[in-house]
Amino acid sequence: MDRLTLLETFTVALDEGSLNRAAQRRSLTQSAISQQIKQLEQLIGQQLLHRTAQGVRATRAGELVYDHAQGLLGGYDRMLAELSVLDTSLSGVFRISVNTFLARKVVGPLLLELDQQHEDLNIVMRVDDRLVNVVRENFDLAIRSGRLGDTDGVGRRIGEIETVLFATSGYLDNIGRPQRPEDLKRLKFIQYHEDQTKGFFPMLRDGVESLAPIRVGFTADDPELIMRAVSNGAGYTRAPLFFVQELLRSGTYERVLPDWTAPNKDIFAVYPSRHSRDRRRELIIDGIAERLQEALHPQDRPPRAQSPLDLSATIT
Repeated sequence: MDRLTLLETFTVALDEGSLNRAAQRRSLTQSAISQQIKQLEQLIGQQLLHRTAQGVRATRAGELVYDHAQGLLGGYDRMLAELSVLDTSLSGVFRISVNTFLARKVVGPLLLELDQQHEDLNIVMRVDDRLVNVVRENFDLAIRSGRLGDTDGVGRRIGEIETVLFATSGYLDNIGRPQRPEDLKRLKFIQYHEDQTKGFFPMLRDGVESLAPIRVGFTADDPELIMRAVSNGAGYTRAPLFFVQELLRSGTYERVLPDWTAPNKDIFAVYPSRHSRDRRRELIIDGIAERLQEALHPQDRPPRAQSPLDLSATIT
């Protein structure tokens, strides 16, 4: 079996956190998935996964292989896309689905720039906080945060964003400010539907991880409704730091457990088929990945011209 296939199976298993779910995505049996990963481990000479009753997670060697595999698989996709359009320009209708958080701060500004740079390219961006099915709903690309969800097509991790826990000062005055991760069980968590906690958050301080118990008080798929609930003192929530940074600075919100680091949120690109070559798709994915990296390391980012357009509305 070719090495790219083994690497792809390995990355899917880690993205899903389960050999069973990886088997469903790859249309294989769980036994076949396990055999492919064992074959990759034998080829590399390292154990890559810890297998538990709760699922799978990477060993230190597995984390290194995963990072390199993402680059190799992405590079292979870009090569195929570029070969198919050597003599063509970027043109035609390109349909993309993205959630509100990313649309306003990352994807929307990038797509506006690409639209201006490529006269024959017609981008249709649907801002939607549900998990669309890219195959059945005829999307060329979907950008998702937190988890892939159940969908046809191919998904790959393209980056991550820093997140924070926050609430109003009034809510924390009333309920009491948590001092340790275990204190979060006293607070109500306002949950974004993509942000399934499974009962806890792994919080970090000085390199030490502590599991913070999460008591969900409300769940919605509308970020505006979640922010309204937090503003009304219904609880605390988690969001990308770049989305609420100014509101934290102004005192509108206050960080919860400011001495602890909340887990980063993975960002995935989902598209109909690995073997459908589309230079437009790879250009957009590369641009999003670059901006996610800039958001994680803003000190390395050169000034970028601000778009005069308001992205707070849905673009279709």
